[in-house]
Amino acid sequence: MPTPILRTERLQLRPLAPRDAEPLYAIMSDDETMRFWDWPAFRDYATVAEIVAGQISDMVEGRSAYWAVSLLSDSTVFGACDLSEIDPRQGRAELGFLFNRGWWGNGYAVEAMDAVVDYAFESLGLERLWARLHAGNEGSRRLLERLGFAYEGTLAGHVVRDGFRRDCLIYGRLKG
Repeated sequence: MPTPILRTERLQLRPLAPRDAEPLYAIMSDDETMRFWDWPAFRDYATVAEIVAGQISDMVEGRSAYWAVSLLSDSTVFGACDLSEIDPRQGRAELGFLFNRGWWGNGYAVEAMDAVVDYAFESLGLERLWARLHAGNEGSRRLLERLGFAYEGTLAGHVVRDGFRRDCLIYGRLKG
């Protein structure tokens, strides 16, 4: 199934396109935004363009759905969200999101992710969603809890970042 355009009261989530590498580079090159990611902030545009191309390839193959997020009234992309590792047989997928720090605190992330969760459960017929976040990422933890996700466990030392092992927390939600 092709990734659809999703609309909320204030937002449009459209399928990721090559042109989104530029606004995503602006997000992914910010040290504070990337503080709780598996990789530090990216310093070269080409790497982000390659990531976007790989995500688009995953969408074409039906393994993932990636969206660029903008206001309905303005096409400026200020975030991205996704369903990855979509497994129709098991009825599950991983949820992800990344928003420009200048747009934090306006409720856009919860609004966008609520639309993605609805799409996953209602349109794709999935029954379980999960997300992984670095320990200490309180903003993402609060967002997931607002979306009805619950803490399920810790993956001790799951990621090496800046020479140190970091714990990751798993949050999940069943349909219903």
